[in-house]
Amino acid sequence: MLDITLNTPGLFDLSGRVALVTGAGSGIGQRIALGLAQCGADVACLDRREDQGLADTLALINASGRKTIAITADVTSKAALVAAVAQTEAELGALAIAVNSAGIANAHAAETMEESQYQTLMDINLKGMFLSCQAEANAMLRHGKGAIINIASMSGVIVNRGLSQVHYNASKAGVIHMTKSMAMEWVSHGIRVNSISPGYTATPMNTRPEMVHQTREFENQTPMGRMASVDEMVGPAVFLVSDASSYCTGVDLLVDGGFCCW
Repeated sequence: MLDITLNTPGLFDLSGRVALVTGAGSGIGQRIALGLAQCGADVACLDRREDQGLADTLALINASGRKTIAITADVTSKAALVAAVAQTEAELGALAIAVNSAGIANAHAAETMEESQYQTLMDINLKGMFLSCQAEANAMLRHGKGAIINIASMSGVIVNRGLSQVHYNASKAGVIHMTKSMAMEWVSHGIRVNSISPGYTATPMNTRPEMVHQTREFENQTPMGRMASVDEMVGPAVFLVSDASSYCTGVDLLVDGGFCCW
């Protein structure tokens, strides 16, 4: 028997929910933070420094009519993340949604990479993701529900042709499997944990001056023939934190223009 009372458009409505987005000062994190607000959520925006990017995110969310706060914190600090979640709940309400987008990328040949370069990236991309999820989940466990998204990368699934970034690839593969592991640990507590793995996306990270010569190659390697815009990460994120995905947990959603099909 079909449930004819189901409000299908309402499945994507985030009204009354509170979200925390890390890496909200630029790129994918910034656009997802705004997208959640446009669907009705109040959003705490976290980044490592309070700069113009973070101010722009808050201005856009305010213009959408939703509440927002700025939080500056280092995702490699457990204490800072616990404080960030506490501030979010004190100022906006019970945490229901978290999107962890904070991360860095850089390239270097594996055989000459300095240990410090490897460790810094791993601390932010993998340890920072774990500590973010831990702090967020401890709040959600108290409420008996919640949805977490971790931003991974197709680089956690494939090896990018022509890019020497073994540490980055390994960190994103770790994010994907960590997400699945957390999903299973918390599945009986009402918390869903999923990841999004973007393909080549036109973010500040991927449009750095030293990357310009590779942009055309990225586009040529992608079946859809172009890089993604940050706007194209909003729909997948809203889906994974909304009631539309109520039976999805432990999913890694590739948003890659078909890249991983080849």
